[in-house]
Amino acid sequence: MNFYSNGKLLLTGEYLVLDGAKSLAVPTKLGQDLIVENIQEQQLIWGSFTNTGECWFEAVFDLPKLRLVNCSFNSDKEGSAEFIAETLLEILKEAKNLNPNFLSSKNGFVVKTKLTFPRDWGLGSSSTLINSIASWAHVDAFKLLWNSFKGSGYDIACAQNDTPIFYKIENKKPIIDPVKFNPSFKENLFFVHLNQKQDSKEGIAKFRESGASFQKETEEVSAISQDFLKAKSIQDFNKLIFEHEKIISSIIKLKPVKEKLFPDYFGEIKSLGAWGGDFVLATGNSDTFGYFKNKGFETILTYSQMVL
Repeated sequence: MNFYSNGKLLLTGEYLVLDGAKSLAVPTKLGQDLIVENIQEQQLIWGSFTNTGECWFEAVFDLPKLRLVNCSFNSDKEGSAEFIAETLLEILKEAKNLNPNFLSSKNGFVVKTKLTFPRDWGLGSSSTLINSIASWAHVDAFKLLWNSFKGSGYDIACAQNDTPIFYKIENKKPIIDPVKFNPSFKENLFFVHLNQKQDSKEGIAKFRESGASFQKETEEVSAISQDFLKAKSIQDFNKLIFEHEKIISSIIKLKPVKEKLFPDYFGEIKSLGAWGGDFVLATGNSDTFGYFKNKGFETILTYSQMVL
């Protein structure tokens, strides 16, 4: 059995999507494969592979009790094999709670996951995994996400959709509306990786800690999401980005990324997802590559290279 889930980028509505803002999200051309093979032994043998084919995490679980036997983690990044194994175990157990028949057969499984993007790009290594496990277990991916993690679920919606979407949470349910977002100025849109993986869980927790009501800002950002689709020129688009950054900055009390890191940049820059890391959206032209490379940021993708 083969499963594939798209990666994701949230173009508008970061943080406020949790409060019901209508947000614009795009699936990426890069994602994650999950391949399941049956074996005789009553074990679940798991291997996670990078986009270059290296195995970075391995684990063995006894079935049907889903007990961790052993695990290993090959990475110089933060984290441990036990932590990753416990997280995976939590997802699998929750999938089994939602469908008791999952992993209850007499045979076992070898599972391989393979990212098609580098692990530190922040395009959804967790959400693509959760969505594919949900497909394998025949359960609702949003329930699986919300029962095992926190988050808005826009990333699950991107994993399942092959076009840009408006995403909104209404009465604790996801509302997904596929849209046409194919701007005439897309050759002026670039995604720049800041090389600083952000923990979206931490960002969400900080946002929630404020406990404030942001109804006005939620309505303003929802309107900007609609206007992103209507923008006829890069100049209009730049104004929308500036306005959006100003609103989120006032809520989370952080400086916009352009003001903080790139005050001399000639275009506009917008944070995507948790502020401070992963990719940003930059408007510009052929000089954009030189500008960011001179600042030490080597990973720059065009809109067409990134968005499905």
